[in-house]
Amino acid sequence: MLAATLNFGFFVGDISNPELHNSWELFSALVVALITTVLKFGDSTQLGAIHLATSLVALLQLAAAAGMWVWATQVSPHGLDEHATASVVSLSGGALLANLVSVTLLVVETATFRRR
Repeated sequence: MLAATLNFGFFVGDISNPELHNSWELFSALVVALITTVLKFGDSTQLGAIHLATSLVALLQLAAAAGMWVWATQVSPHGLDEHATASVVSLSGGALLANLVSVTLLVVETATFRRR
């Protein structure tokens, strides 16, 4: 849930304006996604595998977005222009979608859980 909210905070805003997207929010979302992915490795159920898959997708998308951000700010002669910002925000949008699927699965799993 924390990864989804951090990612949402980074994602919201004009897609081509780098001033509206904080690099620390992206980094925080990446770190939380990494931690949650590692925690999901122990679950051997079918639903656990789906949770792990959605976490891996979000992690890969956020890692690609962070890599694009670093490349644009440190390597590219153009800097973090509107095209690079749009790519970073689009990649984080894919991670946000994966996070939303994971949260939806978690809510459904919790709602159908029966006490024994």
